[in-house]
Amino acid sequence: MNTDHLSIVTTADGSKTIFNAQVGENYHSRHGALQESQHVFLNSGLRYFLAGSDANTVSVLEVGLGTGLNFLLTADFCTAKQIQLNYTGIEAFPLNIEMLSNTGYEQYISSQMWQSFLQHYTQSLQQPVTLNEYCVFQTAHCQLLNFSASQQYDVIYFDAFAAIHQPDMWNEAAIDHTLQFLKPGGVFVTYAITGNLKRQIKALGLKVEKAPGAPGKREMLRAVKPA
Repeated sequence: MNTDHLSIVTTADGSKTIFNAQVGENYHSRHGALQESQHVFLNSGLRYFLAGSDANTVSVLEVGLGTGLNFLLTADFCTAKQIQLNYTGIEAFPLNIEMLSNTGYEQYISSQMWQSFLQHYTQSLQQPVTLNEYCVFQTAHCQLLNFSASQQYDVIYFDAFAAIHQPDMWNEAAIDHTLQFLKPGGVFVTYAITGNLKRQIKALGLKVEKAPGAPGKREMLRAVKPA
């Protein structure tokens, strides 16, 4: 993989992300990569779902795995809480191990999780891998509309590049395709919120709400599929 168009950048909270010059955008918010992942996906997505459930197992689908930060925080949280996690990340353009290693995310998670992630990431592109006794992880190396699965998921993290840079990831076909993989009672979260996105998701029968956004964004979107 040619990585000349990729560079490591430091965001406002001190955590790092990657700038993709071909797309013209960072993989995470320049206002704080770590803060965005924790707020939008871990807290407003996974922990919100678990607060309304007594489940000790959870399945997560991420659209736009990118640097793996959302996964790493989720896996580390579930391991600490002894929650069984089945995680699938869709990524059409996987980063190589060198780029992943340079993010410095080992500061924010257990060393065991970090080492296991780097060791098994390449294998995860081919098949599900077991990272520890609580976490099964796989990377779906495909375009979103080519993704298929025999299961549905409790939580969907939608973390594609912004619509201004990747409009095809936010159109009706993309959102419809994504939400077919959400279980009844499941939670969909994304950092973005627009009138068009709200209308699309409401039209599919989900309950949509505005939630407080991460630093740099006033609001974000969360939707729940009726049970």
